[in-house]
Amino acid sequence: MIHKKVVFMGTPEFSVPILEAIVKSSYPVACIYTQTPKKSNRGQKLNISPVHKYAKNLKLIVRSPKKLNTKEEFEFMKNLNPDLVVVVAYGQLISKKILDIPKEGFINIHTSLLPKWRGAAPIQRSIMNSDLETGISVMKITEGLDTGPVGKIIKIKINELITAEDLSNNLSKISPELIIEVLNDIFNKKTNFIEQNHKLATYAKKIKKNEAEINWNESAKKILAKINGLNPNPGAWFNYKKIRHKIWRARIVEKSGLPGIILDNDFTIGCGDRSLEIIEIQKEGKKKLQLKQFLTGINFKQGDVLK
Repeated sequence: MIHKKVVFMGTPEFSVPILEAIVKSSYPVACIYTQTPKKSNRGQKLNISPVHKYAKNLKLIVRSPKKLNTKEEFEFMKNLNPDLVVVVAYGQLISKKILDIPKEGFINIHTSLLPKWRGAAPIQRSIMNSDLETGISVMKITEGLDTGPVGKIIKIKINELITAEDLSNNLSKISPELIIEVLNDIFNKKTNFIEQNHKLATYAKKIKKNEAEINWNESAKKILAKINGLNPNPGAWFNYKKIRHKIWRARIVEKSGLPGIILDNDFTIGCGDRSLEIIEIQKEGKKKLQLKQFLTGINFKQGDVLK
């Protein structure tokens, strides 16, 4: 095995298994970059990222600058003199000046089949778009947004029951083995990075809160895709009796009725075509419930209108 110095950049839970795989390999991790600690919703306690927590437990060197593209961080990275930097959902743009430091450049594990779904929310957008497949793309980082050449792709199927959380977990499981394979190939000069077809690029914009409201005039398939794509965050919702309800899991049923109307005693909801049967739901301020539990505590009748 060729011993090379690696720097890792990542922030969420998704990144941790990939970092762990590198740490357990023969590649020394010289430093870990992650996002700055954030204040909790209640009080002033600072919460460090999952990557930071993992690194801290192993007493690895961690940096969490508010801004990466500063003279201080440039000098620090330059003095580290890494052979390669691995980026997995870090959360900051990286300047060309810093990108040019490592001998083998920067690589990124991106959760889509590039050039499809470049950007911030590829997992959510692929589900919301009812894509049949997605996967992992390992790419060289360039100045553009996910525009760099791709060295390896792994595909997985998407079905209409899978949520963004499920898909993220599935992709996280296949990534650790992949990253070691990629590192071996890069350092043994076996990886062929191929330019993307930029004409086929689509963009996975960050999810906005106003996208989470359910429009019952849309097809059941499209609404279900939104529910799954926005689970666990921010959660697709509707108003009933002026109270917000989030649907966490549902299924399509072959029942017709007016959009946004409760069609029966099982709280089946009419859509633009077909209907949705709720599996898991959450009333604002309450905990998530299976439908049967939810129905024991709600006074509703067939024909009621949802907003």
